[in-house]
Amino acid sequence: MNYDVRVNTVHPGYIKTPLVEDLPGAEEAMSARTKTPMGHIGEPDDIAYICVYLASDESKFATGSEFVVDGGYTAQ
Repeated sequence: MNYDVRVNTVHPGYIKTPLVEDLPGAEEAMSARTKTPMGHIGEPDDIAYICVYLASDESKFATGSEFVVDGGYTAQ
């Protein structure tokens, strides 16, 4: 039985949202994240775009993958 189910995960870094901005120590964490290779904190659209891609037929061969969207922070 084949259901063509794909399973992928999205791992965002710090994203500029009210939830993150209200966390204790958020200002320090957010300024530290500006040291990412991309040089800025992520925006909600950055996560939305990868989700749209994963929901589209363009990603039909992607499964079992982890998509880290953190401006390159973990790759340093």
